[in-house]
Amino acid sequence: MPDTNAAPWPWVRARLSALRPAPRPGTGRSEAQKLRTAVVTDSAAALPARYVEALPGDGLLTVTPMPVMVGAEIYGEGEDDILETIALALAAGTQVKTSRPSPGQFEQAYRTAQRNGYESVVSVHISGDLSGTVDAARLAARRVDIPVQVIDSRTVGMAQGMAVQAAVKAAAAGAGQTAVATAAALQAEGTKVYFYVPSLEQLRRGGRIGAAASLLGTMLAIKPILAVDGGKIVPLEKVRSAVRAVARLEEIVAEDARKRPEGSVRLAIHHFGNPQEADRLATRLAAALPECPPAQISSLPAVLAAHAGLGVLAVIVGQETGTAGGLST
Repeated sequence: MPDTNAAPWPWVRARLSALRPAPRPGTGRSEAQKLRTAVVTDSAAALPARYVEALPGDGLLTVTPMPVMVGAEIYGEGEDDILETIALALAAGTQVKTSRPSPGQFEQAYRTAQRNGYESVVSVHISGDLSGTVDAARLAARRVDIPVQVIDSRTVGMAQGMAVQAAVKAAAAGAGQTAVATAAALQAEGTKVYFYVPSLEQLRRGGRIGAAASLLGTMLAIKPILAVDGGKIVPLEKVRSAVRAVARLEEIVAEDARKRPEGSVRLAIHHFGNPQEADRLATRLAAALPECPPAQISSLPAVLAAHAGLGVLAVIVGQETGTAGGLST
């Protein structure tokens, strides 16, 4: 499903090109360019396709797809109709599972960055408490000659994506590996994920919450509001109806946004199978936060949709950092 209310991604290519230091006359690359760093991530970052497509085609960013298994079939992020396939499978009770990318996939990405002339890599990934992806990246980092710094973002979705954008912006400005990694880590630390799911069952099946919590929610018809905190999914509030849960989610997001520096807040909304509900939530948030740019709306990436289940609404609250590692706009 296409993104809506997205930032003007076609401008990203021009902006990043302008940020790259020009070579000094009579030399090859400048000192900053000699230290230039590539960024690698995984598809749990939920980066808009238009953002990725607008980047220069020189390997600055590589997004490694995370596999989803529906029954006996294995799918990769970006394949046609994968979200519809997952939705039908969940409705039919067919087993849906996910897996981390293989260390070999990351090794290939790092070696490709080296062949493209990059001299270091920052690899930013989904929370290690939610996936083994960061471990696969660390294994791959030990197999290559190019220096790789692996970052456990301790988050997921566009919260992770905003950290990746911060890393890309810093790298395009000529920052070295340490500065790029710091930009990603600071952005991830300051970004929050709040979400509502109609049922906890799919999260339980995937081992993301405990069986007792899932059973309690089902028996009492509780509609939970959850958050990602310290890299884990944690309960935030328990609400008795879906309507009230969405309304309370909106309130929590607005409260968070108002505590941040005016003009700095950026919002993203994810959904799975309920785009109209996401649109309505975005409209209400725009009215509540008139100083904030419109929220970017997108479907959850397949690897997250498989665990959250149909009907999820997630809101990511981030902000510009005011440094080279700020969000790309």
